[in-house]
Amino acid sequence: MLVKLYKIRDKALPEGSKRKFLARLLKKAIKNPKVYFNKLNKDNIKKLKYYMKNEDLERINERLNNFDEKYIKITDQTIKITEVEEGTYEKIIFNKSEKPLVSIIIPVYNQWHYTYSCLKSIKDNTNGIDYEIIIADDVSNDLTKDVESYIENITVIRNEVNLGFLLNCNNAAKHAKGKYIHFLNNDTNVQQDWLSSLVELIEKDEKIGMVGSKLVYSNGKLQESGGIIWNDASGWNYGRLDDPFKSEYNYVKEVDYISGASIMIKKSLWREIGGFDERYVPAYFEDSDLAFEVRKSGYKVMYQPKSIVVHFEGISHGTDENAGIKSYQVKNKEKFIEKWKDVLNKEHFNNAENVFLARDKSGKKETVVVIDHYVPHYDKDAGSRTTYQYLNLLIDMGFNVKFIGDNFFKHEPYTNTLQQNGIEVLYGEQYYKNWTKWIKENSKHIDYIFLHRPHIASKYIDFMKKHTKAKIIYYVHDIHYLRELREYELTHNEETLRLSNEWKEKELDIMSKSDAVLTPSVDEKVIISKEIEPNKAFATPIFYYKKFEELDRDFKSRENLLFVGGFGHKPNEDGMLWFINEIWPLVVKALPEIKLTIVGSNPTKKIKSLECDNINVTGFVSDEELENYYEKSRIGIIPLRYGAGVKGKTIEAMYNNIPIVSTGIGIEGLENINEYIKGYDNALDFANEIINLYNDEQKMMNMCSSYNKYLKKYFSHKGAKELFSSIFTK
Repeated sequence: MLVKLYKIRDKALPEGSKRKFLARLLKKAIKNPKVYFNKLNKDNIKKLKYYMKNEDLERINERLNNFDEKYIKITDQTIKITEVEEGTYEKIIFNKSEKPLVSIIIPVYNQWHYTYSCLKSIKDNTNGIDYEIIIADDVSNDLTKDVESYIENITVIRNEVNLGFLLNCNNAAKHAKGKYIHFLNNDTNVQQDWLSSLVELIEKDEKIGMVGSKLVYSNGKLQESGGIIWNDASGWNYGRLDDPFKSEYNYVKEVDYISGASIMIKKSLWREIGGFDERYVPAYFEDSDLAFEVRKSGYKVMYQPKSIVVHFEGISHGTDENAGIKSYQVKNKEKFIEKWKDVLNKEHFNNAENVFLARDKSGKKETVVVIDHYVPHYDKDAGSRTTYQYLNLLIDMGFNVKFIGDNFFKHEPYTNTLQQNGIEVLYGEQYYKNWTKWIKENSKHIDYIFLHRPHIASKYIDFMKKHTKAKIIYYVHDIHYLRELREYELTHNEETLRLSNEWKEKELDIMSKSDAVLTPSVDEKVIISKEIEPNKAFATPIFYYKKFEELDRDFKSRENLLFVGGFGHKPNEDGMLWFINEIWPLVVKALPEIKLTIVGSNPTKKIKSLECDNINVTGFVSDEELENYYEKSRIGIIPLRYGAGVKGKTIEAMYNNIPIVSTGIGIEGLENINEYIKGYDNALDFANEIINLYNDEQKMMNMCSSYNKYLKKYFSHKGAKELFSSIFTK
């Protein structure tokens, strides 16, 4: 019976049919109605009709899979408590280290059960970092006094008299052997990667002096994502009791202070400062004071959200501010104000005002909100790589950068990469539903809106102009209507011409409403300048480089041809099919042993079918693998027949020192490029150039040397920074 049903199904919905695809689409919509029906609109229905009419089903199915990747929610991270049964303490053996990178100092006074749990969490969750453990025992009288019976390869500093928290820390730090000192409360449980992420951050920038963790309560709620100090010296644990995995708590940022429950400082700086200021004995405000001292010494205090530490707050000192050690919190606040009153008045906001700026110390920075279709997949396509580089350039220039992906999805590892670079990424249902509210609430702090791609910019530009006073900057990536027009000139498809006209109307509307229009192409700058005010158009480098190495390529050890390009971009498929049908046979006839490697994400059915003995279709490869292909290949080919903008693959190939044979479209838009690379639009000419160049090692060496000079002139980080400084100004 079941077999009969399957036969009926297969007859009604044959594999590879449009009916089968539509049934699959309906099934997905039923399974994820919220996602799919939220995207049900006139534009998306038009897109679906176009794809069904003009693309093969394999490519349409790839689009559907990509949609799921972008929009279907993923499960958030959870925290782990290291459970230890009371009275059951198995021996913990740490690695012995003579030259630790980090000295972890744990000040303790009794509370053995918490200390043991803390140590076990360190043992379970600390990898890849050479560290030592220093237990600073402030005359405990519980099992803590026998800690070495349970824990091996640690250093125990046992005081003769009770010193109190601050002096206990200062005393223990004298015994630290590491480059960095990390103070960790004993009433904590560290999570995976807690220490390595702190080390990565502090070693990323020599001007970072101190870093600290995200603190989470044992019930999973946030305790602190960096602290704010107001000008009256009162403090906020930013985000307290909220969801610790919300986007606003998960980017690296500069902060006023970090709670002393988990902080790491350069040992050299700690000694220069003199440790915790003893005016705050026995405890409280010493961590805030240390942060201010770090800044006074010319360093930054940074929050690392990847370092997650569960803190059982109140275990150490209680919660009543009128009793015990906790009472010093009030007294020490006055001492803190007396010491830092000038800094508080000059650099800190009134209590609870300008939280948007106070939470990441951006009061002296201008804010840029960057909007693109989704978080840039910088290793997948040139457009994403450009967006990614521009984001980093803005950070380098000292801007406070926020990123909105139109799908509000937390793509990984890409979202984390931006967050680790100090960029706040707005993702999740909260922002999907409330981005307009977020813009309105923070509009007075937003200085620039940096829009990307016409279908995205058209959705946001009118709202931004109405609700902010920000300068609107639009990056075209390429002129879509020009690309569609060129395809029409090849295919004579009337639907493509209609789309070209639609794109032109939309793109010119966006350009006219923008204060500046950026394009990677000098040719497109000329076109844009004829349509809008000429002084609004700027040609900006599609990529930029900080280092230029003239590699000593041994062409004797290199062989074969290489094409690089993602096949989600239709001109790449068209170009490769033209090359294989009209050029490749001529090349193989002259060079019978030659082979071709086609590298790029989302290869279509037609591209996959090219695979044979002398053609290798790899699909997506990592950056490391791509670099290896560049090193091994003798010539890079760019056989594009239509498109627009500047081709990132051209710049990338030049940077990787591989001789290029290209069409005119492949090199268009690059200033004075014809002095370095010629364009061959005729199949015979293209083939002959490959054949003649293939065995001319001296010419290939000369070409690569000239590429290096070209990139230094037009694609340097310094040049890009200077150009952006002239654009991102009021």
